[in-house]
Amino acid sequence: MLLAELEIFHSRPIAPTRRLAIGHLVLPIDPLPGFGGILLGAVMAMHIRDVDEEMHPDIQRLLLEIERGTRVVQPRLRHRFQVDRHGLAYSRHRMMGNGDSVEFAFENNGSALQQVLGAVYALERLDDDLRRPLVALMRKAMTWRGPMGPEFIAYLAGNNSSNVSALADPRAWALEVLGFPAGTIKPSKREIMSRYRDGVRRAHPDHGGAEAKASKALQDMSEARRVLLEMM
Repeated sequence: MLLAELEIFHSRPIAPTRRLAIGHLVLPIDPLPGFGGILLGAVMAMHIRDVDEEMHPDIQRLLLEIERGTRVVQPRLRHRFQVDRHGLAYSRHRMMGNGDSVEFAFENNGSALQQVLGAVYALERLDDDLRRPLVALMRKAMTWRGPMGPEFIAYLAGNNSSNVSALADPRAWALEVLGFPAGTIKPSKREIMSRYRDGVRRAHPDHGGAEAKASKALQDMSEARRVLLEMM
């Protein structure tokens, strides 16, 4: 299942000019950072490590201009940004849902810098109230040096769960994990803690819980408790 997609059109390696354009975008952002924000961050994290470090300050300045809502002037890190895609090659990056797990599919046909700039320019096309919070996420992604898996998604999203349900609707996911009945809107702190304690007791191996699944269940319940308490 497609969760998010980014197409970047760019000059071919043998081309004398350096040009860049944005293609098809599927970047759902709500609730922040959304699948779209995570994909943009993943493209940044995956490729920034291969960009010359001398260019990193320029990328940071570009993000700062986007955060301030100021006009980004040409030339953009030696690449001309344009609308016309004629004669350009393209790279496509996707975030896919496989059951309740998330997978990235990176299709790189250009340089690392082209992929980073494409993600930044896609961010620039979002509305102000959406793109500004995502600038912090992009800066955070620039510091990641680990594998592009569940740990990265949890790091970027700021939570301890990386499954599709938790990212798509954190509140609904948390209510379900803690066993609240359908239709529950706003449980009290006492109800949240009571459900959490009951769930922990049932999941613990000492009380009959499956040992192989106990660790994941306890982690999910702790994250669900945090989500609901922060949304009160």
